[in-house]
This record gives sequence, C-alpha cells and structure tokens, in this order.
Amino acid sequence: MEQAYALIQTKEFDEDGEVVRISGIASTPTPDRSRDIVDPLGAIFKTPMPLLWMHDHEKPVGHMTFAKPTKDGIPFTAEIPKVKEAGKLKDRIDEALHSLKYKLVAAVSIGFRPTEYAYMDDGGIHFKAWEWLELSLVTVPANPGAQIQLVKDLDRTALAALGIKRESRTPRKPGATGTRKAIQLIPRRNS
Repeated sequence: MEQAYALIQTKEFDEDGEVVRISGIASTPTPDRSRDIVDPLGAIFKTPMPLLWMHDHEKPVGHMTFAKPTKDGIPFTAEIPKVKEAGKLKDRIDEALHSLKYKLVAAVSIGFRPTEYAYMDDGGIHFKAWEWLELSLVTVPANPGAQIQLVKDLDRTALAALGIKRESRTPRKPGATGTRKAIQLIPRRNS
C-alpha cells in the first residue's frame, strides 16, 4: 500500500457534542516531498471509509463520510465519535482528539493501492489511477498543499433529530494558527 500526506491546520477545536467533524483536502495534484503526484481525479473509492490513527488498521478513530475529487484536490469530511465508555477505544479516540486539539497531529494521509502509474523524469511517480483504501491522522506530512479546513462537532439540529440533548457550552477563543492559512469555522447555532 502506498501513502501520501497532507497538512492539517486547525484554528479552534470544539469538544461539545457527540461527533467531532473534520474537513479539508485529502490529496492534491502538487508533487509531494517524495516528488510523487497522486492525481485526485484518478481516485476510486466508496464512503464511508475508515479514518485511522497513524495508518494502523487495528486503530480506527472514525469514518470519512464524504469526498469529491476535483482537478485541484479531494475535499473530504470525516467524523470522529465522542466515546463515553471507559476502555481502549475511548483511550484511542481521546488521544486522537486531544492530539488534534493541541495541534500535536498536524496531517492527514491517504492509504491507497496504485492501479495505473508512470515514472517521471525527476524520479517521482505519477499515480494516475488508484484505489483509495483509508484516510489517516498522522504527524508527518509529505504533501503540505492539502489542509484540514474545519473542525467542529455535530450541530444542535442534527443532535435533536437523533433525540440527543446537549448541554450549553462556553465559547472558546481561537488558538494559534501557525504559519499556514487559518481555517474558517462554521458558527454554531444556539437554540
């Protein structure tokens, strides 16, 4: 399985709700640090797709629920559940959420199987068609052109539709944005 990376940038992290939703760009046509190009329009996949912790197939942390390839990249949305019961799953999910919140994990990576590719003159590989197998939260980016654009929880309307009540939250100030473009958060409706 091949892997390609993309940078995550978060401005604010909201811990309220049952699900934390992240969205951004999973792959771009820009050469990565290995000089490889993973053509976004060559992706073959189905959602939901596993969201893994550090490419470990035994450590899922959520699901990618949406992705739409364009010539400029693959925008995606993934959801990470808020686990309440004590145990290994809660520990793993909490580690992933805390790592995102405190910006210790700053990248996503795609795991894929190439189906059509060509070697380029600069030594890189152009992956023209590929089967997308998983999306992972990782620490080391190879493709800094793709970024997480949003981190938020499931909004009150969706929770109410599921019959779940949520306590009110205290607003939080945005954190440091780093050196890359800051994300734009969608304001939550209060009801």
